[in-house]
Order: sequence, then C-alpha cells, then structure tokens
Amino acid sequence: MTARDPELKKELDATLQTRKELGDEYESELVDSFLEKVEQKLDGAVDKRVRRRLAEQQMSTARGPQQRPGDGPGMDSFGERFGFATVSLVLAIPLSAIGAVNAGLAGLLVAWAGVVGVNVVNAAGYLPWFRQRFRKPDDDWS
Repeated sequence: MTARDPELKKELDATLQTRKELGDEYESELVDSFLEKVEQKLDGAVDKRVRRRLAEQQMSTARGPQQRPGDGPGMDSFGERFGFATVSLVLAIPLSAIGAVNAGLAGLLVAWAGVVGVNVVNAAGYLPWFRQRFRKPDDDWS
C-alpha cells in the first residue's frame, strides 16, 4: 500500500459523496465502513511484508551463514578462485601478443610476470595469515 493508494482515494471519495447524500445521521456508519476498509488494506500490507520477511529468513537459513571467501578452512570458493585464474589466463593471450610484438622476449616476460603476480596476490588473499596481517581494524568480513 502506498501513501496515495488510488483505490482508497476512490473509497474515500465515495464515502464523502454518500455522506453528502445521506446526511449527518449516517456519518458514523460511513466512517466505520471506511476505516474497516483502511484496516483491511493495512492488514494486507503487513501480512505481505511479514510473509516476505519470513521467506527471506527461510532462504538465508537454507543457504547457511554468509561468509567472505577464505574466512576459514574450506570456506573459500573454489569457483571464484578458478574463475579468476581462468580470466587472467584468457587475458594473458592478448597481453602476451602485445608484449611480444612491441618488445620481443622482454615484453613477453613482463606480460607473464604481471599475470603471475596478479594471481599470486589473489591467491595470497586466501591465506589466513595474509588476511590478518593486512586487514584494517574496521574491515567487516561477515
């Protein structure tokens, strides 16, 4: 339900029009009827939010605790590491060609040194002693 629900606006307009036609003697019944409709709308919105929140909690419970990669033994994602290594090797192909064409063997070696360096730094990020040593005090890993 939004702050400006067109359906409730129509109901209010109809209630006010009916009050004009029937007069003051039916005012309390009309107000009660309108308030009942508002209450039903609110109950529906609250029920919807509660169901959504419960579904989110059930999904998060089913998935288990969310941790960052490398938070503990066996907790790092092999898929993430494999994906990073694969992407770096795929990107190494054009880098190797560019390095070899422009600078010969030295360019090729520099390109591969960069690829290896990036992968070493990424792999070191999964080592507990490395994370603790370079971790900022305000980092939140949960």
